[in-house]
Amino acid sequence: MQPNKNFRNNGAIGALLDEYEKSIKELIETISDIPPHKFVEIRDINTNDEDCKSIQNILTHVVQSGYTYAIEVRRWLGEKIDYKNKKKLLTANEYKWALQEMFAFNEKLFIDYPNLELCENNPDKKIKVRWGQCYDVEQLFEHAIVHILRHRRQIEKFKINHSPNNQ
Repeated sequence: MQPNKNFRNNGAIGALLDEYEKSIKELIETISDIPPHKFVEIRDINTNDEDCKSIQNILTHVVQSGYTYAIEVRRWLGEKIDYKNKKKLLTANEYKWALQEMFAFNEKLFIDYPNLELCENNPDKKIKVRWGQCYDVEQLFEHAIVHILRHRRQIEKFKINHSPNNQ
């Protein structure tokens, strides 16, 4: 356990934001030692999913998806806001900053809407996201956290399977 760990004090929203930020920090730590030429290297030749072929593609997808979660909520709340386009970056440091900016964008949602209701039991009032699923705010942000965890794990496996000792 980390001593002097700071937690947000705004209940369930604080818990979601703390865990989301933690997942991003773990992802940043995972990619911190990857040299730029390894980001673009095709790691999964068997997948048809373009977002999963290279570490660069995975991270580009993670950043863009991270913006999408907050944008989906903002659109559900009536805001006129466009989705972010994917932007491929070249280094771990560039992705570190992009991930931190994406998290700040998500955090700002809860600053702008401090009384946002997280749980919605009425299926007709759930957020229908552009990939077809229906969520309430809490479910969408839980999905966002697990999305980061799944792709962090994927990158960790790429690192193990492509280390000099395993080739």
